[in-house]
Amino acid sequence: MKIRVSIVEDNDQVRESLARLISLSDGFKCVSQHRDGESALKEIPSVKPDVVLMDINLPGMNGVECVRQLKLLVPETQIVMLTVYENTELIFSALAAGATGYLLKQTPPDELLNAIRDVYKGGSPMSSHIARKVVAAFQQNFPATQNTEEVKLTPREEQILDLLAKGYLYKEIAEALGISYDTVHAHIRKIYEKLHVRSRTEAVAKHLSRRQWFLPPFTSSR
Repeated sequence: MKIRVSIVEDNDQVRESLARLISLSDGFKCVSQHRDGESALKEIPSVKPDVVLMDINLPGMNGVECVRQLKLLVPETQIVMLTVYENTELIFSALAAGATGYLLKQTPPDELLNAIRDVYKGGSPMSSHIARKVVAAFQQNFPATQNTEEVKLTPREEQILDLLAKGYLYKEIAEALGISYDTVHAHIRKIYEKLHVRSRTEAVAKHLSRRQWFLPPFTSSR
């Protein structure tokens, strides 16, 4: 089964190059191309791609807002930001909006294809340089000494948070641990309460600061 990919990119040359790379690579299929966020929101829900490659600097609606709205329409579709921007605020905004990965446009073709495979399988791909910036920001915003040592999670909650940090989806966590989706959701809600966070991104941020982990160039649940 081929991985179905949509591209949202206003630069015609870049968009066409990406479409050509995907279409000519085994195991992939480019199912749609879009020059702006508005057309992507209209057309992608009917195409239902597995993965969307999203630029940030789009004419009209920006890529972050497009991600936010698109995830409401096609929640199962995984979105990877593919951009030239390395700004930490933009990275967090994109992840908070629902993006699952963040890559720079200079990512080599083979690594880009690997990243698409990775996010399709449940991972959270990031360019290594971006991953280092994310970790640094996590540690700055949630230092290990900032009451994190006082948080007492159960062994099961620690297991679930470990998998969450590795990019597992709720369904995959349930399968990995042999529990129901609803049980996973209940545990994660309890984790949020204990860590005093409101999102997956914030929970993983505190988890990283507690464990002082470093992310590899591509994180995957496989």
